[in-house]
Amino acid sequence: MNHHRRRAFIAAACTTALGLLPGTAPSHAADRYPHKPITLVVAYPAGGDTDVLARLIGEKLGARLGQPVIVENRTGAAGTIGTAYVSKAVPDGYTLLLAPNTITITPHVLKGVAGAQVDPVRDLTAISQLGSQSLFVVATAASGVSSVKELLASVKTGKITSYASPGNGSPMHILGELFDKATGVKITQVPYRGSVPAVADLVGGQLPMMYTTLGPVAQYIKAGKLVPLAVADAKRSPFLPQVPTLAELGYAGAEVGAWQALMGPKGMPPDLVRLLNQHCDAILKMPDVRARMETIALAPVGGDAAVLGQVVQNDYQRYRQIVKEFGIQAN
Repeated sequence: MNHHRRRAFIAAACTTALGLLPGTAPSHAADRYPHKPITLVVAYPAGGDTDVLARLIGEKLGARLGQPVIVENRTGAAGTIGTAYVSKAVPDGYTLLLAPNTITITPHVLKGVAGAQVDPVRDLTAISQLGSQSLFVVATAASGVSSVKELLASVKTGKITSYASPGNGSPMHILGELFDKATGVKITQVPYRGSVPAVADLVGGQLPMMYTTLGPVAQYIKAGKLVPLAVADAKRSPFLPQVPTLAELGYAGAEVGAWQALMGPKGMPPDLVRLLNQHCDAILKMPDVRARMETIALAPVGGDAAVLGQVVQNDYQRYRQIVKEFGIQAN
């Protein structure tokens, strides 16, 4: 082997060896992606806002990428089972997570739960903030409550003692605790495994009230079975503009919102994140997607992955402080 051929052989061998080193990602991963179906994990039961959005985004993303996107519901432990599963997956873009901002809260609330300690900043990769949602205080028509003032009166007389939530460590759980603090009452959380079973019991009369996004309860509000009392945002919701904010009613300390985002395992190649982010931005501009999102009162967001990363970090820190300040624990 002559001198030049020997140098070329050594260089090629070194390149191959480097490519096999643990933790190294191949360059230009997006050029070869995808070549097989993609799994999109939802950590909540079918039928809720997160699941509906995942199936919508998954269908459009699959069409654009030329490979099926299969939605897989891995439920349990307030969403931490599905989140932990994705956090441990190979960061090659074939296992993704569509998650609400619950991922920034549960690690603080479920400290004693095995597998719940997924730090969304450290253990996940931010890809795209898909949408934002308002949280509402809702009561059943059967409760006879039609305002926050009447709700508080019913709590103080013992007529209302508990509320439904989609799970421990959810934004709704946080809102419940902040509402108690702001109003000086105590309403006991009854956590469910997602919004769908919680709303079913709410409408069925097992519980008198709930903190919730609008999507799962919109049809029941329209039918007169549920009554929206207040919204926990800084301003009124365009989806229910007649409903006052808690701040308007004198309870400014109870402001909590919700968002939905596409995430991946930690260590995803930047070019792959960029590719998925660009597809998501394009999908969120589609008229049929926006119309479907409107039916669950979800406002499209989009934007750079780094912006979502900052949102995740800010919320993670904010909810850590809130959980510590109010001593919020899983029931």
